[in-house]
Amino acid sequence: MKYKEFTEDLISLLIREDIGDGDHSSLATIPPTAQGKMKLLVKQEGIIAGIEIAKEIFKRIDSDIRLIEELLRDGDRIKFGDIAFFVEGKILSLLQSERLVLNVMQHMSGIATQTALYVKRLEGLPTKILDTRKTTPGMRALDKMAVKIGGGENHRMGLFDMIMLKDNHIDFAGGIEKAVCKARNYLQNTGKSLKIEVETRNIEDIKTIMRIGGIDIIMLDNFTVEKTRQAVELIGGKYKTESSGGITIDNLREYAECGVDYISVGALTHQIKSLDLSLKAVKD
Repeated sequence: MKYKEFTEDLISLLIREDIGDGDHSSLATIPPTAQGKMKLLVKQEGIIAGIEIAKEIFKRIDSDIRLIEELLRDGDRIKFGDIAFFVEGKILSLLQSERLVLNVMQHMSGIATQTALYVKRLEGLPTKILDTRKTTPGMRALDKMAVKIGGGENHRMGLFDMIMLKDNHIDFAGGIEKAVCKARNYLQNTGKSLKIEVETRNIEDIKTIMRIGGIDIIMLDNFTVEKTRQAVELIGGKYKTESSGGITIDNLREYAECGVDYISVGALTHQIKSLDLSLKAVKD
């Protein structure tokens, strides 16, 4: 998945909303040519994420800022007291970057840490953990990057890179068969090459899809574990399967043991706690 086209605009917004017409606290107290060094200090156990984005933020603020020692990489497991990197440059530039870097890295590290817990629960099973579109507004690219760093997989980025026929699409279109037929005609008429995923609410929906075909993925929405097992057996590997809805870290493995290919979890990105990190001055 390509993130860069989204992160470039996001970084511009982050800088604009925080710095405005100037960091007046720093401008009032720090000489414009003064040089300094800072370190990214870890204050909580988890998975670190966002270092590569931090580099982009530093570069955008001041191209002369340099990470002089990079001790950790995105995806590394961390503990209290670890140092991720040392960075040096104009103190004014470092101070302008501080909160932007921390906001991004704390948020992304929280998502990566949460994702890693879910992935760990599926150890030894082929089922993959997927994210959803339940992301922080404007920060979806960062949220999805963090999921990947934590060991999960990305679902669609947005409404543009997959046809996903959910309950409302199906109801408004007049049923599954009509919705699928319209989706296939749309792709043929537009020349687009997109996968089609269809949400099902019961076994009868699955039987309809098995009869009409022409799709790629069947979503099992709010199925019980037992119904999921029945659905997977019925589908018989003819289509990829995704379980979604009502799945928690406690029942995650039960669903995976039914044989689904994917489990999508909104909580990876919308029920997270940011990791505690700090960017501190290094005094020589």
